Amino acid sequence: MDFDVSLPIIVFLVVCASVVLHRRFKSRISSFIGEEKIAVKDVILLVVFVGTTTAAIAFIPNYAVQIMLIAAYSYMLFSLTYLTSKRVYLAVLPPLIFILLYVFHWELSIFNLFAALFSVMVPVFLATLFSWRTTWIFAILLTIMDVIHVYATGLMGVSATKMLDLRLPVLFFVPAYPAERFVGLGLGDTFLAGLLAIQTSIKEGFNAGILTAATVSMVIFLFEFALFNIFVSQF
Repeated sequence: MDFDVSLPIIVFLVVCASVVLHRRFKSRISSFIGEEKIAVKDVILLVVFVGTTTAAIAFIPNYAVQIMLIAAYSYMLFSLTYLTSKRVYLAVLPPLIFILLYVFHWELSIFNLFAALFSVMVPVFLATLFSWRTTWIFAILLTIMDVIHVYATGLMGVSATKMLDLRLPVLFFVPAYPAERFVGLGLGDTFLAGLLAIQTSIKEGFNAGILTAATVSMVIFLFEFALFNIFVSQF
């Protein structure tokens, strides 16, 4: 029987890092973006925006996708580095390094490194805007949107393929161990897992957040096990 431990371990570490860093820098992030929580209508608009953007990526030119996502990644790197260091000259270094590596020395290990960074940064940065209630509403609506774009419109696959062809770090792509194959997981999934773990840690305590990370990792392990040994074997 084939199974994989590499991706579940990576997800566990990334989600745990999100919980730890949010706990460490929550006050600084709150001072930067404010204490006000988004409402349910804002969550609905956010999911609509995500769904529309996913669809648009399938149709807009490649260079526009590159510019849009590289700019977004660079802004996140700058913002969170500045929040943690309070020094502009340090904050400009991570986005500069990211752009230089992307243009001149992009390989799989660096691709996955930045995928991990963005998987941590997004939930750490945005978790302050969500409450326990809006987090679950967002998770449910985002899952519904994913199902629609994967199985109904097919645009999720088209957009993901385009972004991968452009070498943009929008997922983890790692060698499975001990199974001899590569496995992938989109950053949207790790972002959602990180957001849920952070909100759980806020509501139930730090240990509950870490337990959530472990639960998500176990679910991924079981899903991969079923995928490798049940679904793949049927073809």
